Amino acid sequence: MLEIKATETVREGSIFGQITTMDHEQLVICHDEATGLKALIGIHNTTLGPALGGTRMWPYTSEEEAITDVLRLSRGMTFKNALAGLNLGGGKAVILGDPKLKNEAFLRRFGRFVQSLGGRYVTAEDVNMNTSDMEFIGMETRHVTGLPEIKGGGGDPSPVTAYGVYMGIKAAAKKAFGSESLEGKRIGVQGVGQVGKYLIEHLIKEGANVLVTDIFEDKLLAVAKATGAQVVDPNVIYDLEMDIYSPCALGATINDQTIDRLKCAVIAGGANNQLKDEARHGRILVEKGIVYAPDFLINAGGVINVGAEYFGGYDRETVYKQTEKIYDTCLGILNKSEKENIPAQQAAIETAKARIEAIGKVKLSF
Repeated sequence: MLEIKATETVREGSIFGQITTMDHEQLVICHDEATGLKALIGIHNTTLGPALGGTRMWPYTSEEEAITDVLRLSRGMTFKNALAGLNLGGGKAVILGDPKLKNEAFLRRFGRFVQSLGGRYVTAEDVNMNTSDMEFIGMETRHVTGLPEIKGGGGDPSPVTAYGVYMGIKAAAKKAFGSESLEGKRIGVQGVGQVGKYLIEHLIKEGANVLVTDIFEDKLLAVAKATGAQVVDPNVIYDLEMDIYSPCALGATINDQTIDRLKCAVIAGGANNQLKDEARHGRILVEKGIVYAPDFLINAGGVINVGAEYFGGYDRETVYKQTEKIYDTCLGILNKSEKENIPAQQAAIETAKARIEAIGKVKLSF
């Protein structure tokens, strides 16, 4: 295991340059030839507590792409946990490769790497990982959450994540339209994975006119059949007239190629890192008059769920009540954004950093 710490001034664009620019504490490189495991663990900030964030497995096209992803994701977890009021820092792990490579030995070996960090990083499920995978990882480390309910865990966090996104959408609608009601609103949901699927159910139940798209046609058609949502081509989702665009797949869908095509008043979804360029694209959204609900703010339901499991005494009803607070937090951030004429992403980051700084001083006071 190779551990890299951001302690020196280094060349811009290098690995050290990236972790220094984003203020990371550690980037851990994990490799095991016997199982074929290649993974990265990013620990961004542990001021509030151990760095908790899920593990995703993805067939990255390059190691550089994987490094960028784990660094951005772990940084986002710092802000997400801070805004959710959790005493947890930000971390994330990515496993490089086809998810079909997963087996017991592979996952348990990853668990050993997590255990070697002594609790600085706590893992959970993310893209292409599930509660069964957490069971195998948990055979080698205590620092894992998202375990099945029959094992004393909180189970699949996706429904809670979706509920938080739903609360965020309602808050953004309140800001943009003057009412939180989504009845009759035309909402485009991009991605019908676990979070997208549960989110669509909430939207349909409230009477929204939901358009759905996904690169996996079988999942798309199944969700459309079950909910009555309208299927649209993945290539034209950005060109459709809609009230709300809700990205719930992978990140960076708000970029130079798409941002001028969007015809919506609100962007609010469950995907991580939706803005390709945080500062520039965030400012463009302000100039276009589009209300943007920061992803790491409104998709925090999942980490609220696994955080409750991690600290013990898990209670699903309490988790949903805490997740419901995302509505008020989101509305507060959007009001700050409007009052100070700054992008909502910036307003959310400033608020998160303020809490981290304040709690950091408390910890240093004795």
